[in-house]
Amino acid sequence: MNYFLAQLVNGITLGGMYALIALGYTMVYGVLLMINFAHSEMFMSGAYIGLGTLLLLSNAGTQNAICKVLPFLSFLKSLRGFFTSSTAGLIILLVIVLAVAAVLTGGLGMLTERFAYRPLRHAPRLAPLISALGVSIFLQNAVLLWIASNKPFPHLISVKDISGGMHLGITPVRIMIVATSVLLLIALDLFIARTRVGKAMRATSQDQDASGLMGINVNSVIALTFFIGPALGGIAGVFSGIYYGTVTYNMGFMPGIKSFTAAVIGGIGNLRGAMLGGFLLGFIEAMAQAYGSLIGVPAAYKDVATFVILIVILVFRPGGLLGSSVVEKV
Repeated sequence: MNYFLAQLVNGITLGGMYALIALGYTMVYGVLLMINFAHSEMFMSGAYIGLGTLLLLSNAGTQNAICKVLPFLSFLKSLRGFFTSSTAGLIILLVIVLAVAAVLTGGLGMLTERFAYRPLRHAPRLAPLISALGVSIFLQNAVLLWIASNKPFPHLISVKDISGGMHLGITPVRIMIVATSVLLLIALDLFIARTRVGKAMRATSQDQDASGLMGINVNSVIALTFFIGPALGGIAGVFSGIYYGTVTYNMGFMPGIKSFTAAVIGGIGNLRGAMLGGFLLGFIEAMAQAYGSLIGVPAAYKDVATFVILIVILVFRPGGLLGSSVVEKV
């Protein structure tokens, strides 16, 4: 029983990260009916931005190097002790890292929409897809050439199991990831459902032309969509760096594919479906890896289980678990 509960904890942790990334896919598809395959690179960019922010605030070597070029940042040296020597400082440091990663990654998403997607908005649907793949390849290679292929991510939070003798793998890192993910998912759902901007986003997803005639600034709504989705992906990237202890230039590929799968399983275009799909996918992956290893199946086959579930769901429910199949009238 403890073994099952431990794998459940693993699955919920993975599911939280998958759900955050899946929201970006489902939001863009819901508004533009477009699959943003550059979204996985927003996840990767957020991880690198978070790492850079963390080192700038807490690492003496990084601060010394930066202050030689930008002397006005010397005040950061006096804050390093506060960030690294107290619990309150560590919490504030994490909040700053997540906030900076979210804002800058969201800004990157808006730039991508403005220069790579908006000019192609009325082009055939294949054109934005090819543009998204081009942006993805560009960002990957830019990080590989200008930064590094991989970087270690400092361990900020204890990874000690606090479940006592049960050995469930409940650590402060996992609690933080799951709690923050759930809170962000709930906040986004309430934002879309209850606010005027959220209503404008829902209206734009239904009919862009009619929304424009009703006074909604369609370009601003779409830009905001491309800010929120990548911002959540960037936060997931920071969580991934904290959880696995490293960031790499191609770290977004597999989580991006799996998160897209989660969005499709839950119902592409449905926010709650993306949440459900993310947690369900994390659970399936953890269980497939854990129980597959008991019978001698290599851990890599967990990905096979993931995509088999996707095929089964699409065969019997093409719109996803919470989505609805829409018939287009000709």
